[in-house]
Amino acid sequence: MSEFFDNYLNIKKIVKNKREYKRQMKRVEALPEDYQYVFKKIQKYMWMFAAGSGYDMIKIHYDLIELFEAGAAEGKHVLEITGEDVAAFCDELLRNARTYTEDWHQALNRDILKKFGRKKK
Repeated sequence: MSEFFDNYLNIKKIVKNKREYKRQMKRVEALPEDYQYVFKKIQKYMWMFAAGSGYDMIKIHYDLIELFEAGAAEGKHVLEITGEDVAAFCDELLRNARTYTEDWHQALNRDILKKFGRKKK
């Protein structure tokens, strides 16, 4: 229960993360227009999978902004960074993040194993 309060009702943490998010978005606004467009599309896609408080996503977005800033500084087109399968690029970014799909997988397995009196190995 304390994790819930720490993540959702901790005003200091919420304010700090909101400030960080605003700083990130200012950096995105400084990127070329094509990078901004792709970042915002990726961000929207990734938030659909965010689990819990979504703090994992802030770190991923920070890393993505750095990657995009470097690509833009080198004069690369944004698709040279992401590749043409941007969804696969996103999925790779999400590989180490806690997502709702992970929670759903765990719940499905737990419920079925519980029904049949077995424990997860």
